[in-house]
Amino acid sequence: MSADSPPHLSPPGHVVLAPGRFPGALTAAQAARHLAAGLRRARPGVPLVELPVADGGEGTVEAAVAAGWRRVEVEVSGPTCRPVTARLAMNGHSAVVELAEASGLRRLPGGKPRPLAASSFGTGQLLGHAVRLGARRIVLGLGGGACTDGGAGLVQGLGGRLLDALGKDLPPGGAALRSLHALDLRGLPDMSGIEVVVAGDPAGPLLGRTGAAAVDGPRRGASREEVRLLDAGLRRWADLAEAASRKAARDLPGAGTAGGVAFAALTFLGATFEPGASLMLDLLGFAGKARGARLVVTGEGSLDTRSLRGTAPIGVARAAARAGAPVVAVAGRRGLTGEQLRKARIQGAYALADIEPDPERRVRRAGPLLEQLTVAIADEWLPPTGP
Repeated sequence: MSADSPPHLSPPGHVVLAPGRFPGALTAAQAARHLAAGLRRARPGVPLVELPVADGGEGTVEAAVAAGWRRVEVEVSGPTCRPVTARLAMNGHSAVVELAEASGLRRLPGGKPRPLAASSFGTGQLLGHAVRLGARRIVLGLGGGACTDGGAGLVQGLGGRLLDALGKDLPPGGAALRSLHALDLRGLPDMSGIEVVVAGDPAGPLLGRTGAAAVDGPRRGASREEVRLLDAGLRRWADLAEAASRKAARDLPGAGTAGGVAFAALTFLGATFEPGASLMLDLLGFAGKARGARLVVTGEGSLDTRSLRGTAPIGVARAAARAGAPVVAVAGRRGLTGEQLRKARIQGAYALADIEPDPERRVRRAGPLLEQLTVAIADEWLPPTGP
């Protein structure tokens, strides 16, 4: 639990509802509400604790707010420089900032990709706002971004300047970085004494065949030639950023995360990586809320082998096991064997696909279908008590 969080006392014999997102269908908070609605009908006497969770990707701020953190809204620049209203979460001197809130794919006007020009500028503005609010520890979630700019926009949003050979400010986006000539970092806030943690597992470097442009560029709509342009811009950015910061970060594991935004966090903010699911569960005080629980219900859109790499439900299951609580999972689709579920500390799994085979209807009716699944969960795991 965060040092800023008050202790949490859960009612005896309670059930913790800790789902993640069902992408395209339900947010984590919506999934928790539907699970709660179904269980209240099936077992009206059982106390419920709703705790939607995230692993550092999209929905991270929402999960913090649902757990009682203060929502802060601020107008910032979106990925195409249009203003957007984005949220961050505050709890005492801790903050949660999410790339997707300001610079995410869902912020693209009309959903149209802008691989060369999309910027992380607004995320830098959100970070600056958290600092001005007194944050001394900032958790940065990097899922769902629309940009492949190496975090250059983030630095600009914090007050740095990226200049071309004529001393003019560069336009936004990764492609413009090929014209970068100099950095002016005098406008950056003093980040000494502020801990920045990237919620997630480090992966590839900034440059090359496994770098930000090659991996994330096509996901953001970049053609093969545009990937080459982006990688060239990121190389120029790395040369000047490392010279200015006197840090060599381009080859560090995870520098290429989120279109290279992690590179800027490592280079200019002194950021470190922590596993996203366990970090967020700690921030949300999950261990205290799971202690003494009769059952923990988690889940996400697809429970498959990708989940085993550390998505929110797997983190929930491991943390619940440490707290001595049994865990079942709900998902849109289930792709894990019984043995894989047992190794992940999940005692049972329920899939919307088992009761609705049509994918479109499954997405459209995900909420009511979740409520329907709770009947089976109650029958198997929450037998009625009393006379």
